[in-house]
This record gives sequence, C-alpha cells and structure tokens, in this order.
Amino acid sequence: MTTPTNNTLTAVPGFQVGHVTNLEAATGCTVVLCPEGTVGGVDQQGGAPGTRETDLLRPGHHVEVVNAVMLAGGSAYGLAAASGAMRYLEERELGYRSGAGHIVPIVPSAIVFDLTIGSPDIRPDADMGYAACLAANNAPVEQGTVGAGTGCRIGAMYGNERAVKGGLGSSAIWIDDELVVAALVVVNAVGDIIGEDGQIMAGLRAAPGSREFVGVLNEMRGVARKQPSIGRVNTVISVVATNAQLSKDHTNKLAQMASSGIARAINPAHTMFDGDTLFALASGQIPANVNAVGAYAAEAVSAAIRQAVRQATSLGGVRALGDFDY
Repeated sequence: MTTPTNNTLTAVPGFQVGHVTNLEAATGCTVVLCPEGTVGGVDQQGGAPGTRETDLLRPGHHVEVVNAVMLAGGSAYGLAAASGAMRYLEERELGYRSGAGHIVPIVPSAIVFDLTIGSPDIRPDADMGYAACLAANNAPVEQGTVGAGTGCRIGAMYGNERAVKGGLGSSAIWIDDELVVAALVVVNAVGDIIGEDGQIMAGLRAAPGSREFVGVLNEMRGVARKQPSIGRVNTVISVVATNAQLSKDHTNKLAQMASSGIARAINPAHTMFDGDTLFALASGQIPANVNAVGAYAAEAVSAAIRQAVRQATSLGGVRALGDFDY
C-alpha cells in the first residue's frame, strides 16, 4: 500500500473542508462539503447538544443524502452558520429536490460553547458559514486553533487559567489501497485527553502555569453527591467520512461505532455537560463491511482528538500544550 500524503478528512475522495477563523473573537466555523449522493448518519451521546437537522439523519426518516455538515462555535447562536451553507448550495442547485421542484440543501450542524474567551457577542453567522464554503477545498485540513476549534478549551472546570487549549484535529486511515475512513473533531471537552500511552496528555491542571494534571475524575469525587455548578460549557463535535458504500442504517451504525473513539481519547466523555455529537458520511464508491469501517473510524477519531491538542496554539488566556515548559 502506498504511503498517503494527506492524512486528514480530505483524503476521502470528493470531500472538501473550509474554515473561517476569527482570532480576535476566538470563534469560527468549519464546513465539510460532500460529494453528490453522500449518505448521512448521526450519533449523539452528550447531555447538552446544540444541533440542527439531526432527526432526519436517523433510521426511519425519509431523507438520506447530505450536502454538507457545518460545525461552529458561538453556542446555539452558531447554528446560524448552516444557513450560509444552505445559501451557497442553493446557488449551485445542490440539495433535496421536492416534488414541486424546490431545492432544499441538507446541512446538519452542531456547535461548541466558546463564549468564555474572546468576544462573546461575535459568533458565527450565515455570512461566516457562506465564507467557509467559499474557502473549502480538498487540501490537507488545517488543524489546531482554527475554524470551529478556535475558541476551544479542555479541562476548564475552574476557568481558563487551569485549562489547556483545545482545537480542531483530523486523521485518516487507509484500510486498503482504495478504502479510506477519516475523522475531523472539534475538541472542547470536560474531560482529560488521554494519550496513546494511556496517560493524561492535556486537561485540568493543578494550578495556573503548572504542567501537572490533577485528573478530572479525581475532581469529580468532590461533586459526586451534589449538582456541580462548574464545567457546563463543553462539547466534542465530529465528522467521520468514508468512501464506503453503506446504507442509511449502516451509516448510523458507523457513527455509533466511531463515537467509541471519543471515549478512548477523552475521560470522562459524554457527560451531561458535553454536547458530544458525531456525524457520519458515506460517499458510496467502495463496497465495504460496516464493522471494519466502523472499527477503523473509532481509531481515526481518537487520533484526530490528539492531533487537535498537539496542533493547538494559545489564545485568549488559554495556554496550548506546546507552550508549557518541560
């Protein structure tokens, strides 16, 4: 098997990714544009989701084909970015065609809460979503403090000073010479990020400026018998894409299996304060076994989460992993 030159989501043929980043406001959005005929699915595990057009992706609903997925900061305000993607797609006559001939682009969306750094009154809107579509291309995905990952934090139970900068990461796995599955993840997690060695690589720190991680699980002992008033502004949102040929049911299974990758790389995951949502996209070129694709998708998600941490840069008083002295 040849060595790939692109190990991000755009390694999957036909998919394009575009970012808009506002570093001053510490927010942004990221769009994934899909090739024609892409089947969509979703898995929603977190207890505080901010989403749009997720019900139609589930089994038992009429629409199968997805035109784009929009990921954004701005909390629920950021869902407006999907309207910009709809405008972009409508101009190109891409979308679901109703019986009366109307074009309705299908753009599922999810957001992260990033209002705690930067300028909380500036959020992704329709114009920003449209601009992300204009910027979309099939080059290797830019990662780190970019797009929907711009204002992300990790382990922010006690605020920015003890958190580590989150961001956006991507990873691709070639199952064979033709079949590929890839992930793009926006990491704004309650929990700690777990490295390949099983140790905490980023998360809640012992003190401002400290490189010592105290472990979110350890801190949770103190709130195990009461409702905490901290850590309510988080979420991990993801897109998994593959060129596998999968039914809508199997694309939803792909999303479910891929979500296991979040739990492998983040501890704890899927809390009531996370809005963890994962979209799965299958463009249908290669006949494939969903069990194999789903297993590798989970690996791609874990790798993308760790990439988000490694590629992030400090912003708005939240220090990135690379800015600590060792």
